[in-house]
Amino acid sequence: MAFFKDMISVFRKRELLFIESLRESEDVYTFSFKKDEDLTWTAGQYGLFSIIHKKIKSPTKPFSIASAPTENVVKITTRIGDNPSNFKQAMLELKPGMKIKMGGPVGSFHLDQEHPSLLIAAGIGITPFRAILKQMTAGRDREGKPVRVLYLDSQKSHLFRDELDALANSAAVQISYLESREALEQEINRFVNQYQNQGKYFIAGPKSMVESITNLLQNKKIAKQNIKKDAFYGL
Repeated sequence: MAFFKDMISVFRKRELLFIESLRESEDVYTFSFKKDEDLTWTAGQYGLFSIIHKKIKSPTKPFSIASAPTENVVKITTRIGDNPSNFKQAMLELKPGMKIKMGGPVGSFHLDQEHPSLLIAAGIGITPFRAILKQMTAGRDREGKPVRVLYLDSQKSHLFRDELDALANSAAVQISYLESREALEQEINRFVNQYQNQGKYFIAGPKSMVESITNLLQNKKIAKQNIKKDAFYGL
């Protein structure tokens, strides 16, 4: 049923008005778009965003929505290096009042209300979790259901750190900022030892990291259905 709902959503495209961009760090930008009144999503889902102000090769790319519906704005956060793709160069060229097209939202990368949850992010993979924590704060419906966030960033930049701390405190979420794979595995082991398959595991970040952590969890006898993945690809 969810598959058909996603398919319908993908083909329902709409134009979003660009508001502003914010440089989060040296090579990370957040782009904000006006939210239509009838547009909603579940925090953790993603959209298919298309460049329409110029013709480029591969004009459509998937991005996790970094904002919650309650914020009344659609945000996407992405890394843009010194030699950006045609798509990302077009994103940098957006001016207030210009438009981008969005298909979706799609995906089932959102919290199960009934189980303890471990959210594992690497680098830019924190974006769907920002939306999830924002939605939790607005809903205040997770009392007594443990949520842990493990945020690995070897560059030590940890995007949204101040905001994440405030959200975690408000929603009674425990968040750890990590700088090494060894520290990440230690924290994963603690959660697994406590909850095993009672817990739900969410992994977001580069494809290689997502696959590696998935294998780690499966080697610890965590069932596939208890692991949700959001792999980020270079765009």
